[in-house]
Amino acid sequence: MISWIDWSVLLFSLLFITLYGVWKTKKNTDARSYLVGHQELKWWTIGFSIMATQASAITFLSTPGQAFEDGMRFIQFYLGLPLAMIVISIFILPKYYKLNVHTAYEYLEQRFDVRVRIVTAILFLLLRGLSASITLIAPVIILSTLFGWSMLFTILMIGGFVIIYTMVGGSSAVSKTQMQQMAIILSGLVLAIILIYNKLPDGIGLKETFSIAGAAGKMNMIDLKFDLHQRYNIWSGIIASFFLFLSYFGTDQSQVQRYLSGKTLKESRLGLLFNGLLKVPMQFLVLLTGLMVYIFFLFHQPPLHFNVANKIAIHNTPVAAKYDSLEMKFDKIYNERRSFIESGIKAHSFDDADFASRFKSYNDSINSLRSEARLIISKQVPLAKVKDQDYIFMNFVLNNFPKGVIGLLLAMIFAAAMSSTASEISALTTNVPGTRIKQMPTICLYPNG
Repeated sequence: MISWIDWSVLLFSLLFITLYGVWKTKKNTDARSYLVGHQELKWWTIGFSIMATQASAITFLSTPGQAFEDGMRFIQFYLGLPLAMIVISIFILPKYYKLNVHTAYEYLEQRFDVRVRIVTAILFLLLRGLSASITLIAPVIILSTLFGWSMLFTILMIGGFVIIYTMVGGSSAVSKTQMQQMAIILSGLVLAIILIYNKLPDGIGLKETFSIAGAAGKMNMIDLKFDLHQRYNIWSGIIASFFLFLSYFGTDQSQVQRYLSGKTLKESRLGLLFNGLLKVPMQFLVLLTGLMVYIFFLFHQPPLHFNVANKIAIHNTPVAAKYDSLEMKFDKIYNERRSFIESGIKAHSFDDADFASRFKSYNDSINSLRSEARLIISKQVPLAKVKDQDYIFMNFVLNNFPKGVIGLLLAMIFAAAMSSTASEISALTTNVPGTRIKQMPTICLYPNG
């Protein structure tokens, strides 16, 4: 359970974002201002808004766990992003401004005919509607499991605030609130990394941290090998992600709506380029957070399985004794590994091939036990979410961070969920097929774009 201090921090953050969005957009009185604001946004607001739209709650719940288990190689997925932003700024964005369109699908109507716009708008409504539900439900499942909240309560906590300011202020409210949401997200990330670093044992500085991570094979940020069976390498990052981001940022209305709110073509271009430059460092911080959690758990006993709800469930089954035996084996190997690492620190042997080999052997044994635990849980608790990497970061936060900081990091998760959900809801309202913005003389709660 979280304390009243954490609740206060969380609720204050959510209320501030909502009230700020309503207050800053109270002058929106027509369809144009609702859909693209007053086209007055500066480049930094556009850039942060684009980043906040793409960064969902799962980014901050799951990605640190991915770095914990798989290292830093996921960063390669974003290497094609800056190049995609350049291409969109040069070739796609000027087209939107020249034709004075407010949605990506208005362009298709002018380029082809209304039937093409109707088909693409319907596809967008279906796909983005499904995406919005996943964006919302995925963190809801994790948070409700961690804190014992009902799923309905968690959905209302996230979705209720979003609906208020999105319905009142439209696209402008989404963009303006995303500045505050990104401030919470970035400050939460930096604070988490600092606090984790301060919790590492004496004698473990940045050099030792990255040396240990390297010996564990976690500093795998660049893989130059061309291998079609490898999901993340520099080739998939530059080639595949380039086309993925080109299609997403260039044609998806949840993103197009963000940069078409710019004051000028130049402001929108700078916003896109700002996103391209800052997104990769932000993703690095998210992965670094997971890496720091991994280093922390080398010296502090972690659980065999990070989803506490599954652990409770398994102890009410006939295989509870088998699971307890597995935990005892895990504790034994973990303590041996910790003693081995501590001796390596004293001997400064991180770069030694024998150290890396034995370290890998310990890690393989621990990973094997964790896989066996997941297998036992999946057989005895059929509906359980056995992939527990989504729970690693919040499990660490709840058990190791002081009151108030937990509330701030929860606010970070909620802010990420709200920012992506708000953009999707706002984009969906602009794409009712077959209608035109200029046909709408006044604002209504559910405008057709």
